[in-house]
Amino acid sequence: MSGAALRLPRPVFGRTQVHAVAGCYFVASFAALGLPPYLTEILPELGDRHARWAGVLYVVPTVFGALFAPLWGRLADRFGRKRLLLRAQLGLALSFLVAGWADSLATFTLALILQGILGGTFAASNGYLGAALQGSALSRALTLMQGSARAALVLAPIVVGSLSGWLSPHRQYAVLAVLPLTAALLLAALPEPAAGEHHESEPTTGPVRVPVVSLRTLYTLEFAFVFSTVVSFPYLIAFIDEQLPGTTPLLSGVLFALPHLVYLISALAVHTAFRGRPRTGIALGFGCIALGLAGHGAAGSLAALIAVRLLLGVGLTLGLVCLQVLAAECAEGRAPGGMFGSLEFFSKAGAVAAGLAAAMGSARFGPAAPVLTGSAAAAVAALATLLPSLNRRIRWSR
Repeated sequence: MSGAALRLPRPVFGRTQVHAVAGCYFVASFAALGLPPYLTEILPELGDRHARWAGVLYVVPTVFGALFAPLWGRLADRFGRKRLLLRAQLGLALSFLVAGWADSLATFTLALILQGILGGTFAASNGYLGAALQGSALSRALTLMQGSARAALVLAPIVVGSLSGWLSPHRQYAVLAVLPLTAALLLAALPEPAAGEHHESEPTTGPVRVPVVSLRTLYTLEFAFVFSTVVSFPYLIAFIDEQLPGTTPLLSGVLFALPHLVYLISALAVHTAFRGRPRTGIALGFGCIALGLAGHGAAGSLAALIAVRLLLGVGLTLGLVCLQVLAAECAEGRAPGGMFGSLEFFSKAGAVAAGLAAAMGSARFGPAAPVLTGSAAAAVAALATLLPSLNRRIRWSR
């Protein structure tokens, strides 16, 4: 019997593997995404009494993550996506341990630098998925990955706030280091994806779709979206305390999590509705973000603040889902590790710019400045996204 006849078929890369990758990302990102909102409480323990460095330190992991993401992506294409994904999980665990046991601002900053250099689990996970999936199967998987990030942002601030009475958010870094270690153990059981594999529900034949936007446009949209949303994160807890004095840490965590909860509830439905018109969805998303953030400044009651946080969640969901659709289209025919590594660079660059803008605006104008900055940025992005569509309609009407 020939060797070809004896060769067993490769297992299909299906929902089980996708859900496993998304679940491991959720587990690993719990501390990375949930603890930074509490930097204003962590830094006084380390000598920064007024937490003036919160905005800068919020983006320190992002700065170094942006610098190293393209390199890790290219290495994943060369040496294996699974191997580099495991490296990212173990790197997070090490950095969390250093952060949790840091006894000075300098050591804590070093830990955040290590988190940026050695982490990168989101880009590594997307590159892993991009090697096996394409088209709507890939965009749906990327939407699920964003769901993992949102789930962490929903649950982690609430859990951290609930535990802060017994264990400070600073020391919780060390405890939560066990999570990426657990994720690494689970990922070790998954296969190394090979190019050409497909999801069970994804057809393997048919014409290749031309991407709706160029790779350069995708990177620009990613930067603008991340900037307009992340700029409100670092000082949101302080802003809530100013708007609603006496708010408990638990309630502040719930308010922080609300937009991400909207994503968890509606992301897959939005994916179905907008996967054929992602540019329209992104424009609507930017518009809702602009209105939602602008409304924060006028929200003088708990009910009003909840309403504008929910509107922000609608914009967040539309933008994130449609960006994943565009990313999946742009990934066809490209090395996934390199492309998603570069996309992560622009995402993190937007977060870095947002953190710096938040720090400078808050220092000069107070905690309300970052939300107004994000509103203005989203409004400009919405108009810029709509202009090409309006120009096409004008030409057609003539």
